[in-house]
Amino acid sequence: MSGPQSFVTITLSAEQQAVLEALQRQATCSQALALRVRIVLGIAAEQRVGPLATLLGCSRFTIRIWRNRWVGAESQLAAAEADWCVLRQMGVSVLADAPRSGTPATFSAEQIVQIINLACTSPRAAGRPVDAWTPRELADQAERQGIVSSISPTTVGRFLGRSRASAAS
Repeated sequence: MSGPQSFVTITLSAEQQAVLEALQRQATCSQALALRVRIVLGIAAEQRVGPLATLLGCSRFTIRIWRNRWVGAESQLAAAEADWCVLRQMGVSVLADAPRSGTPATFSAEQIVQIINLACTSPRAAGRPVDAWTPRELADQAERQGIVSSISPTTVGRFLGRSRASAAS
């Protein structure tokens, strides 16, 4: 049975309102964060989900997600109001993307940079009997130098911006 759902409101303290408005005015505020701030401010101003979604150019589902996320953190936000910086950081974290599922990165940024740096050196200087690096040669040398424990030539080629077809030639 479909019918009107209860209207969930957000009650912002003066400190929370100030933090959100400051975030919205911040020149370096990401567009995603700015939209989420506008959603919270709109719901706090007692705008309905449908008209607010139309006004902001997003879906009702998006409005509900961020409204519920803010409502779920209201007690933590209220506890952080004594320190403006802590409140700001907490507000940003409440409105940040949730961690994504998936496998963590296999190689660190430092390892990738070391492999690219290796590609910029002469193969002869590394004791390799070739005139130019191939992804296979780089992968072998990166393992020998202890940069990585194991890496495929395809991955090395990806780090260097080469396609598999051009890496083979």
